[in-house]
Amino acid sequence: MKILAATLVVSLCFTGTQSVMASERDTSNFIQVVQSESGFKSWVRSFRAVALANGITAQTYDRAFRGVKLNKTVIARDRKQAEFQRQIWDYLDTATSPKRVKNGQAMLKKHRGKLRKIEARYGVDKEVVLAVWGLESSYGQNMGDINIIEALATLAYDGRREKFGRQQLLMALKIIQRGDITPNRMQGSWAGAMGHTQFIPTSYQAYAQDFTGDGKRDVWDKSDPSDALASTANYLSKFGWVKNQPWGVEVKLPKGFNYGNASLKVKATPARWAELGVRTISGGKVPNYGKGSVFLPSGADGPAFVVFKNFSVIKRYNNANSYAMAVGHLAHKISGGGEFVKNWPRGPGALVLKEKLAVQELLNRGGYDIGEPDGIIGPKTLDAVSAIQTSWGQQPNGKADKDFLKELRRRVR
Repeated sequence: MKILAATLVVSLCFTGTQSVMASERDTSNFIQVVQSESGFKSWVRSFRAVALANGITAQTYDRAFRGVKLNKTVIARDRKQAEFQRQIWDYLDTATSPKRVKNGQAMLKKHRGKLRKIEARYGVDKEVVLAVWGLESSYGQNMGDINIIEALATLAYDGRREKFGRQQLLMALKIIQRGDITPNRMQGSWAGAMGHTQFIPTSYQAYAQDFTGDGKRDVWDKSDPSDALASTANYLSKFGWVKNQPWGVEVKLPKGFNYGNASLKVKATPARWAELGVRTISGGKVPNYGKGSVFLPSGADGPAFVVFKNFSVIKRYNNANSYAMAVGHLAHKISGGGEFVKNWPRGPGALVLKEKLAVQELLNRGGYDIGEPDGIIGPKTLDAVSAIQTSWGQQPNGKADKDFLKELRRRVR
């Protein structure tokens, strides 16, 4: 897409009856479950021929499906729609929280030797590999505990994601047959993502690495994440990662900037952006990391960035702008960097991250055990806010804003 001209573009009862009815509903549900389970078992038997025709041995198939059942949790999660969209700043507060940064720095220290070797071999910055690990499984703490064969077979049988489920299931069976992992250890998410950095089976087959040299690509090993981290580095490398270059840099835009140019479809050299008045946030020239795009994740009122090739490379891992920002920003903070300079347009009374942490610290001090402060204003924090408001004789609204923090600081010492 061409750079636009400098003109501004605007984007912007009866108890007994109830008991009988409940009993009837329960019986109906039971029959449905039995029928579904029966249908699933029939599907497993029929899919066996498909698997064998695709090179899976009968022994591998039967071993992999031993004890596998229709997983209702997988179906429920697959069909559940998100209840609300998180603002970019709330997502980044969570994704790059002090706790995640601290844990990332601890992992950097613990695995520095192998991370340096991985960086040298694949040409991907070690902090970026760590950031993906941190976002995907909290550095191996949350890799998922669902049997992958069961999850993928359920998705294939359920029908909504039949093509995906069948394709990934065949690949998962090939992974087992190759000897990389046993069926009982092949665990992950309900959607079939596996290991420390959550590879789906087809990505695993294409990019997983045996970095330890033991003959297995073990991305699940809790004691040694080498294979998983090397696999992630290999993935990013194959899609064109440019070492020692950032995903983007924070910039400031000139007065009269044509906001029609703020699009990932519009790419220009740093020299061209300089001609249009774009400067780094400190006032210097945008570094020459190749062509880049002006990116405004929260509109003209929030931080502005010029993003480069590595931003697009991260999106090959997860095709979301917010995810790419989170990986890049978390990597920056793990290496000692700070927050963005320009504030997010959070709205009147909204808390910034350090204020969210202050709320949680004061609530803990006030006797409300919400756990280690992490800046995530979730259900436990909101329940504590309502409870302490009630104790103050106020109508509880569960709202953690600047006014609440001011009152909390006054009352809790």
